[in-house]
Amino acid sequence: MGSIIRKVFTYLILPACIVGLTYFLVKSIMEPVEFNKYKAYRTEIAVQRLKDIRDLQVAYKNVNARYASTMDSLILFYNEGKMKIALQVGSKDDSLAMAHTDQIKKKYRHLKGDKLNQKLHELYLAGEQNLVFQVSHDVPVKDTLFNSRPGFVVDSLAFIPFSGGDSVIMASTVKKVSGVNVPLFEAKMPYKSLLRGLDNQLRINLDAEQEDKGHYKGLMVGSIDAPNNNAGNWE
Repeated sequence: MGSIIRKVFTYLILPACIVGLTYFLVKSIMEPVEFNKYKAYRTEIAVQRLKDIRDLQVAYKNVNARYASTMDSLILFYNEGKMKIALQVGSKDDSLAMAHTDQIKKKYRHLKGDKLNQKLHELYLAGEQNLVFQVSHDVPVKDTLFNSRPGFVVDSLAFIPFSGGDSVIMASTVKKVSGVNVPLFEAKMPYKSLLRGLDNQLRINLDAEQEDKGHYKGLMVGSIDAPNNNAGNWE
């Protein structure tokens, strides 16, 4: 009987234990590897979305002198808003064109600023050559921003990718910095939403690491606490 038990242990139980231990060992090694692989993939997509939000916020501020406080107003600006685009005609390095432009400007010295540039533009369109000027045009935002990306969908900016529909956390404010009013904004994607569906304990560990370092537990761009040139915390 003892011999049979030893054989069962040697040929069945021991190999099963070894296989089981090997499985758990490999799993313990591969889980962080898999987590980091998918984290990097999701981070790449999330960062692009935050960059798009930043670009749209900067355009919004150039028109409105402040940042949008809600994603709805930012998306509405993209769909229906307009922004000024400067068109440069001629080169200031062209001395003959500059001299000719100065002569034309003397003729219309009663016009100033944009009105003078608009007159120069009219003359240019009528066939006047060798002019140097800059004229601004109002163009639809959606015809200017992201128009080189055929798959761009502005409504997607409101949501954290891979989260199942969680909204990007966005805020804006105006703060006095050295006596000057400075518009500020921030947009956040917490790891709790961005990494949903991945190993929860590894995500909790990541949050703890970020907290220990005094960093935000996720991805963010800009800050409403202090000016940071709209930097992203991944940069």
